[in-house]
Amino acid sequence: MKILVVGSGGREHAIIWKLAQSPRKPALYCAPGNTGIASLSTCIPITADDIAGLKEFALQEKIDLTVVGPEVPLALGIVDEFRKARLRIFGPTKNAARLEASKIFSKDVMAQAKIRTAQAESFEKVADALAYVERHELPVVIKADGLAQGKGVIIATTRDQARQAIVDAMEKAVFGQAGKQVLIEQFLDGEELTIMAFTDGLTVVPMPAAQDHKRVGDGDTGLNTGGMGAYCPAPLGTSELHALVTREVLQPMVDAMARLGSPFQGVLYAGLMVVNGTPYVLEFNARMGDPETQVVLPLLKTDLLDVFDAVVEHRLDQLVVEWHRDATVCVIMASGGYPGSYQQGVPIHGLSLAIPESATSMVFHAGTTQRGNEIVTAGGRVLGIVGRGPTLLDAQREAYLVVRTISFEGCYFRTDIAHRALET
Repeated sequence: MKILVVGSGGREHAIIWKLAQSPRKPALYCAPGNTGIASLSTCIPITADDIAGLKEFALQEKIDLTVVGPEVPLALGIVDEFRKARLRIFGPTKNAARLEASKIFSKDVMAQAKIRTAQAESFEKVADALAYVERHELPVVIKADGLAQGKGVIIATTRDQARQAIVDAMEKAVFGQAGKQVLIEQFLDGEELTIMAFTDGLTVVPMPAAQDHKRVGDGDTGLNTGGMGAYCPAPLGTSELHALVTREVLQPMVDAMARLGSPFQGVLYAGLMVVNGTPYVLEFNARMGDPETQVVLPLLKTDLLDVFDAVVEHRLDQLVVEWHRDATVCVIMASGGYPGSYQQGVPIHGLSLAIPESATSMVFHAGTTQRGNEIVTAGGRVLGIVGRGPTLLDAQREAYLVVRTISFEGCYFRTDIAHRALET
C-alpha cells in the first residue's frame, strides 16, 4: 500500500512516524517533507499548496491514500480535486474546511448548532469595526477572518491596541486577504484546552485532551507563537469534561456540517477555553494541531492506518480506537528571535546522540534541511522533542534530557512545558 502525506513540519513527521509502525508496512511518501521525515519515507519536492502537482504525482504513482497535514491545501480544495480523480484522501472538503478558513463562517455554524462560544460581531468596514470597539469592554479580541498562520488573533487590553489591530488587519493588510474582514470577540478568562477528534462525517472518536503553550517565554509570557510545546493528557480535560465536549461541541458540529450538505471527514480540532469548568470554543481547526499531534499520536494504540481507512470509508463506528495510559511532553527547540525574524542555515549538533525511536523519547523535525553532510535549521520551530513516561513528570524529565543533548547557535526553548499541570 502506498501512502502520501502532505506537509513538511513536526506534525507530518509524527504522522509518518506513526504510519511507519503499521503492521501493514505501507510504502510512505511525503511532499515536500523534511530531513527527519526523509529517514522514514521518500520525500517528493512538491509544495503542499501545489494541488495540481500533488494530484499528478498521486495518479502517476498509484497512491492508495493521501493524508493532508496543514490547513492551506485543505482550504484550497485538495480533497475535492483528489476525489474528482477518484483518489482516496483523508481530510475535509473545501466547504467543510471553512470551519478553519473563515472564523466568521465558523461562528455562524456554532450559533446554528447552539455550541458555547464567546460573543462576537463581524465587520467588513473599518469605520464600523472602530466604532464598535469604542463601546466594547476591555480586553477585547480582534481576529482576522481567514488563515493567518496562527498570527491573526490580537488580544487588545487598551482602546489604542484595539484600533491599531483593526487598522493593521483591514487597511494595512498585515495578514493579507485574511484580514479583509475581522471578528471582534469577547475576551474569555480561563484555561485553554485542545480536544481533537477523528470523524467520518457521522461518528466522532475523540482523542485524549492536550494542552499547548502558545507564549514564547517561560511562565506563559511574551509573544504568541505557533506553539512552544504541549503535553497529553492534560489533567484539565477530566473524563467528565471530555464527555461533555464530545456531546456538546464535537458531535453537534459534525451534525451541523452534515445538515449544511458539507459532511466533515478527517480530524476536527476544538480549541477550547475552560471557564470555571465550562468549555467555550475559541476556534475550530480542520486538521491535526501542531504541536499537539506530536504528543497525542505516540499514545495511540490502534494502527493509525486502520483509523484513516475507517474515516475515509465511513465506517468509524465499526472500529475500536484504543489509547495507551502513558503521558507525553513535547518541547519545541526554536531559532533565536522566533516568532520574529531569525537566522536559518545554522548547523544542528547532537542529533546523533538523540535516539528518535526509543521507548521514552522521540525527535520530530519541524524546520530542518540537509546541507552537505550537515543538518541545518530551516524554520522558526526547528525540532519537537517528545518525552514519554507513566506520569507527566516522567515524560517532562525524558523530554528535557534529550533537549540538552542537542544544540545549535541561537537555540531557544521553554524550560517549563507542562508547568500548569505539574503545579496543581
